[in-house]
Amino acid sequence: MVRKIQRTHASRVAGFALSAFVVLGIAASGCGYALVGRGTFLPEYITVVGIPQLVNNSTFFQVEQTLTEKIRTEFIGRGRYTVISAPEGADAVITGTVSSISVQPVGFTDQQLASRYLFTLTMDVEFTDSRTSDVLWSNSALTFREEYEFTTRSDQALEGATFLSQERSSFDRIADDVARTVVTAIVEAF
Repeated sequence: MVRKIQRTHASRVAGFALSAFVVLGIAASGCGYALVGRGTFLPEYITVVGIPQLVNNSTFFQVEQTLTEKIRTEFIGRGRYTVISAPEGADAVITGTVSSISVQPVGFTDQQLASRYLFTLTMDVEFTDSRTSDVLWSNSALTFREEYEFTTRSDQALEGATFLSQERSSFDRIADDVARTVVTAIVEAF
């Protein structure tokens, strides 16, 4: 009799666990969560994206070239789009202007030389459907801020432009962040 009760109890527990597992599986499959970077709100016919050279209204030389190339690379990395450098023949076009860049010291060494800089970039970006001429996404004051460590090898402080030219890798990192943010915002409608 004890064995029969134990089996019945064990069967009930197993049945409850199986039921709970099935219910959780059904609930999880319809929960609405999705992985970031997997979806898109863009029309299906947009497969070719034109990304002409950005315009540079900042005082920093050639940053538009790096940013344009990084945005193109990010779109290509999404695997769904063909990227061309001209608006002609594209299903949609990204246009943009680098409005300003500033580099300000925010950390100092014992000798009162700047060792940490705040890099701020502001730009105007627009994504336009070529078929309808509708602006699908835009941000006229897209702003990126990032701090970078930099130790001078001398006893002289660096100017902002010198920092940018000497720390090209720092600008490459922020350009990667800018491109990722712009493309994610466009593709996922953030």
